[in-house]
Amino acid sequence: MPPDEDTARLRPVPPAPPAGTAPPRPTRSPAPPPPTAPTFASTGISTRLPPPPPGYEVARDAPLRPDGPPAPAHRGPGPAHLTRTPPGGPPTAPPPYRRPAGPPEAPAGTSARLLPVPARHPGRTAAAIACVVLGLGLIGGAVTGSYLTGDSSADAASGGGYAPLRTLWHSTPVDTFFPSTLKGDGAGPGGADRTWTRVAVSPDTRCADALDPLLLKTLRPVGCERVLRATYADATSTTVTTVGLVFTEGEPSAMEALGTRFTDEKLTQRTDLMPRTYPVKGTVAAGFGDGQRASWTVNVLTEAPVVVYAVSGFADGRRIPDPQPVAKATADGAKTAAAQSGLGHDAKGIADRVERGLRTTVSMATEKPR
Repeated sequence: MPPDEDTARLRPVPPAPPAGTAPPRPTRSPAPPPPTAPTFASTGISTRLPPPPPGYEVARDAPLRPDGPPAPAHRGPGPAHLTRTPPGGPPTAPPPYRRPAGPPEAPAGTSARLLPVPARHPGRTAAAIACVVLGLGLIGGAVTGSYLTGDSSADAASGGGYAPLRTLWHSTPVDTFFPSTLKGDGAGPGGADRTWTRVAVSPDTRCADALDPLLLKTLRPVGCERVLRATYADATSTTVTTVGLVFTEGEPSAMEALGTRFTDEKLTQRTDLMPRTYPVKGTVAAGFGDGQRASWTVNVLTEAPVVVYAVSGFADGRRIPDPQPVAKATADGAKTAAAQSGLGHDAKGIADRVERGLRTTVSMATEKPR
């Protein structure tokens, strides 16, 4: 039976000595001296360390790694595995270097410098968030308010600038549009002063009843809502003048286009576009009809949906065969009856003052409260 691998091998027993002889006592070899602690010199280990590689530092708690020749193989007695030198040389200690604690190394070609992290301030962060929330609330409130009040860019684009003026024709007192007396300092021929007194005021009138058909057709692009009229007489009651305010339905762009057309096409000089008069029985203007028209003016406003006009003539009812627009009747050296009697100046002076008052009313109506 073959011996088991775990069975210990026994040494052979020597033959017994002859009878009568004492066996020789074994001699003891002198005890080896106690081992002494190895020194760095006896082991061949150097206390010098090479400089650490880039990015590493010396590990204070790691064993030193020899940098001299490898230690000789063990030659003393003992297990066989201690007498063999492992492949690649004797065992070496772990490297005595380690990476220093800190931020990771930057890749090659990039900068390893990192920006400092700013200190956190919880109070400032909370204040910033509160400001953002408050700002968003104010913006939202402004937008909501604009929708509720109609004060938006969409309303302005669709004629919102005229919205407060659409009702002026029936909400404004008569004396505001047509004062009982108009002062015309330097408004007469040669810079003479003029004074005009109101003799009649017409109720608001439909456009078809107050305007000539051709003039009404010319105003069709802006529409016509109502016409307000009044008639004035000069201080001597020799001349009479009807002034009118045509409130249109047009938007700002349409009013600008109409005003440009009147200027470019010189529509204010066409006799067939003369405005009509407003005669009133029982007044000095009783005989003031279409045949008595001597001079006129028409002005298209853009700050309000209004066309201002004025037409003048003699109070005695005489007919005027050659009426002239204001520009010609007020020109220097004009010899017509309208020019020499100052009818051109009357039409222009009254129209200017009524228009001036209208502009003041429009400014007050569109002024936003503070």
